[in-house]
Amino acid sequence: MGSTWKPSDLVKPEIQADSDVSGRPGPLANVHEESAPAQPGPPYRAPMRLRSVLATVTATLAAATCLTATGPAVAGSATADPGKSPSSAACSPSVSIDGYSDALDKTTYNGTFVGNFSALAVDRDGAIAALSDRSQLFALDPTTYQPRSVQALTTESGAELDSEGLVIDRDGTRLVSSETEPSVRRYGLDGALLDRLPVPEALQVAPAGRATRNATFEGLTLLPGGRTLLAAMEGSLSGDATGIVRFQTWQRHGSDDFRLSAQYGYRADSGLGVSETTATPDGRLLVLERGFTSGVGNTVRLYLADDVRHATDTSAIDTLNGQDDGVRLARKTLLADLVDCPSLGATARQPQPNPLLDNIEGLAVTGRTHGGALRLLLVSDDNQNPAQITRFYRMTVRLPHGG
Repeated sequence: MGSTWKPSDLVKPEIQADSDVSGRPGPLANVHEESAPAQPGPPYRAPMRLRSVLATVTATLAAATCLTATGPAVAGSATADPGKSPSSAACSPSVSIDGYSDALDKTTYNGTFVGNFSALAVDRDGAIAALSDRSQLFALDPTTYQPRSVQALTTESGAELDSEGLVIDRDGTRLVSSETEPSVRRYGLDGALLDRLPVPEALQVAPAGRATRNATFEGLTLLPGGRTLLAAMEGSLSGDATGIVRFQTWQRHGSDDFRLSAQYGYRADSGLGVSETTATPDGRLLVLERGFTSGVGNTVRLYLADDVRHATDTSAIDTLNGQDDGVRLARKTLLADLVDCPSLGATARQPQPNPLLDNIEGLAVTGRTHGGALRLLLVSDDNQNPAQITRFYRMTVRLPHGG
């Protein structure tokens, strides 16, 4: 049985991170970690009686493992040398998939539906914080993904959020973005609302601003050093060129005072929107772009954006048409189109170009391999829809030099 990543391998929470392109009308068996290749040696063949006993014991242990898992035993995995990408696990030259799990699909925890996940983050105790877009924040075991607790988050008036982005701050407070207004709020460890960050008028949903409903703050991340918070709009503002979205930042003053700062432009691929942004340790951004076509399925691409602070501050620019030579958008490099990943035996409940795919929305950096590659955990939002799946994906990405 393979091992899983250890909490001690996790990166600090501040290096983490959240249509309708989502497809809204889309157990854990052993989750294997990367393993080093066995050293060559002379073959050994046990006597027939001993081989028979070993086979019986192995089968018994395997059955016991499946029985102790909750939910359907559906999972897939691929093993690899640390920092390397065998062709069987490669999605691209720089990205490999190490396994997936449907352990939590269509399950409940203490009467709460487990799913609708829109964002992931690593908490200070090593747990995986998983944010539901139905205003629920789950703490998941980092080894089994099984829920440990759940908190309900509310607005100032007690209403639910359309919660999409999540950051665990260095003191443990939770920063959560909601698409409704949009907004970014801070919550204590107990789920109590602490305060709300300012949002530029233009980014607010019409008629208050120029944003489109369900196309606002989808991604949220804290850049290395913990001083700059970034929220990514999913779609374009009215008046901006189609496909150009805005990334809004706040600068920290003191311990918990976030003030509006620079804004940057980013061009998403045609027909896709930004579903998540997550900072890398060197200050660049992992960006998930996602789309859905009825009868075809999901498109999900993983990009690496240069440090956005090298781009033009667009906060005072009313219209971004993509043609102005004086406006530098954030540059991006395709890391992988996830349709090219091996399916690992996964199945889909609706048409998909690759049965592994679903409505992937959440992304967190969970650690590093011995070779320095980043370990990622992704999750799909099932929208509580029978045709979609809550699926976790473990991936490894080797970042190109630069930034």
